[in-house]
Amino acid sequence: MVCITLVPHDVQYAEEISKMTSAPAIRNALGLSDTQCSIAGTRDYIRLMQLEEKLGQQFSRMIFNEDDELIGVISLKGMDEKQKICHIGTWLGRQYWGKGYNQVAKMEMLKIAFERFQLNYVFAGARLENIRSQKAQAKLPYMTLNVGQQFYREWKKLEWLEHTPCILNVVRREDFLNWYYQDIAVS
Repeated sequence: MVCITLVPHDVQYAEEISKMTSAPAIRNALGLSDTQCSIAGTRDYIRLMQLEEKLGQQFSRMIFNEDDELIGVISLKGMDEKQKICHIGTWLGRQYWGKGYNQVAKMEMLKIAFERFQLNYVFAGARLENIRSQKAQAKLPYMTLNVGQQFYREWKKLEWLEHTPCILNVVRREDFLNWYYQDIAVS
């Protein structure tokens, strides 16, 4: 099993993040502009993550692998303490795809969402054209797929933010924690 460490954002990594997000496979999947992928745009993004975390609206971390390489970013976005919901988003540098890092990073971040922040639902969306992300989400045993009709407002909010049709999935607190602690008990 691969190992990851989740680290708070730091502008010293702006150039490295910029380089990864500038790759067409990442930029297109995230719908980023050239400006957003630039080093200056990445610095602005990091500062925004830091500010939104202070305001309790977001919890975002850089993902480092077992070799202490920065491999991507994972975020709990749009945190709503009243409704006890948020959205999760993850991206990894292309060279780290298919190695199990996404699943481990999501597991660590969901544990934080449900235990530290006491959320009830974490939504995971994907653009309809992002088949890779949809397949990655479908592999997660605690993920409930295609919940757009059940959580219509969250689904439409996601599509508005992404400016494109999306699919909405959800991780429910009880599903994840039952899976997580059953998996640990078996290990």
